[in-house]
Amino acid sequence: MRVKDSIEVALELNEKSVYSHIAHESAEDIKRIISSMDAERAKLRGEVVYHQDDWDALIRERIRKGKRHTAFDFYNPLLLDIWEKKVKEAKKALKFIKYSIGIVTLFIGATIVITMVSGYPAILLGLGIAPILLFIVDYSKEKADLAYYELVQFFIHELKGIIERFQLNSKEYKVKLYNRDYDGVEFDRSGKAIVK
Repeated sequence: MRVKDSIEVALELNEKSVYSHIAHESAEDIKRIISSMDAERAKLRGEVVYHQDDWDALIRERIRKGKRHTAFDFYNPLLLDIWEKKVKEAKKALKFIKYSIGIVTLFIGATIVITMVSGYPAILLGLGIAPILLFIVDYSKEKADLAYYELVQFFIHELKGIIERFQLNSKEYKVKLYNRDYDGVEFDRSGKAIVK
């Protein structure tokens, strides 16, 4: 049996305390991401949400200054790629709604002009494609909603993993969720979610 000297024990204790501190910061980062993304999802669903946490700006600022981003650098560097991919997917779906509205509006406007100039009821053709716009808007919103849902659910599992791995107290990492359809969380009396 090998007996450790006091320096080895001190180094191990310092390493544990450092990792515990970084794990805590990582859990805090993930908690903020969950709340921020769920707030975006709630807004997409038409809810009035006063959540203000410009997470995109914060992470860009950290990267620009060359500071470590604990949740992504220490815990799992792939989280940043997954997060950015899903956010781009959601934003792309929402941009498609704007483009679709613009194109359909122009088409309807063109059919009105054709009707006025030629006397031919081309406006009926323009109005005929209006229901397609409703489908596009609904489909794109559902696609963005799914991307945000998957992202929030993924980070809930990541938060659970970091809490279990570093034996953190899950009650210290309560998350503000606006939607209640996620797995792996339970809500307390104040309405905040605790990862279980």
